[in-house]
Amino acid sequence: MNMHAKTADLLPEDYVLKLSPVQPQIEFRNVTKMYGKVAAVRDLSLTVRRGEFLTILGPSGSGKTTTLMLLAGFEAPSAGDIMIAGHSVAEVPSHRRDQGIVFQNYALFPHLTVIRNLEFPLEMRGVSAAERTTRVSRMLERVHLNDLGLRMPSQLSGGQQQRVGLARAFIADPPFLLLDEPLGALDRNLREQMQIEMKSLHKEFGITTVCVTHDQEEALTLSDRIVVMRAGKIEQIDSPEALYDRPATSFVAKFVGEANILENSGFGVESDTEQPTGTVAMIRPERIRIVAPEALTPADADRRQSVAGTVDDMIYAGPLRKYHVRVGSNVFVIREQVAAGQPIFRPSDEVRLNWLRSDVRFVAA
Repeated sequence: MNMHAKTADLLPEDYVLKLSPVQPQIEFRNVTKMYGKVAAVRDLSLTVRRGEFLTILGPSGSGKTTTLMLLAGFEAPSAGDIMIAGHSVAEVPSHRRDQGIVFQNYALFPHLTVIRNLEFPLEMRGVSAAERTTRVSRMLERVHLNDLGLRMPSQLSGGQQQRVGLARAFIADPPFLLLDEPLGALDRNLREQMQIEMKSLHKEFGITTVCVTHDQEEALTLSDRIVVMRAGKIEQIDSPEALYDRPATSFVAKFVGEANILENSGFGVESDTEQPTGTVAMIRPERIRIVAPEALTPADADRRQSVAGTVDDMIYAGPLRKYHVRVGSNVFVIREQVAAGQPIFRPSDEVRLNWLRSDVRFVAA
């Protein structure tokens, strides 16, 4: 049973309509949110396509959480409009918006079993008892909790509670789903497992999803597109691959992953393309090779730039080694995959760094 039809009871009767493939499901139109004299969000314009997983990424104070709260209806815009399916919801309160929300703290009902937690949103939408039983059983199996349906939330691990929270959001089949730092309370291994689970659930259900996180790796793993925010405004919107490989600004380059800025390093930067005015050159750490000064010249040396440096530090991180190498007054970060027979450099070792000129990127300063 598709519960989208129930949306007509919650929002204006013409809210539910057949979307064309090119029509955005969610749209921010020049939205500003003021707290006193402080603009948490400034003139934000953003569209979310139907069925996509869009992540809003940014440091503390960037406006990402305020943006999600505006979309959820927990905050009202000071200016501008928010459209869902082509209709304004700027003045529609949260409880009258047909949406699924998953919070960092799970927000499960502590006095209800797992089964009753999953049944609750279906009950609110008038789903019959037989249909509720079928859908809950199917969902518990889908999130690998079919033996835990009679447990209370306090009897579950953090990862299990998060699975219940996600299952409760997806089972209601809302037109769109909002995730607020959904994996922030989990340890690294659990986060990685849940990232795979969330990606799989999104692919299976196809629900338009807007996620807020400060975790760059999580955003890169889950998203169809990523919005990077800074000081209440959008810095860049792009696919994960494009955002990482072709950042528009030095802020994005350094916030999403790590970046070596090549300017003022005591050597002239070589590149296959001309440097645009107002930009700086940068290269990602994994694109740089570190070798001994006496190492053989690589076969593609005519396509590379090479500079001398001194190792400041080496950090072993399991599958990776991370080097900090001083070149002139700058310290470069280099990441390389650990492999058998690979030379290991220690602090104060003299080394040479080289990279393909085609791997150099120019970003707005």
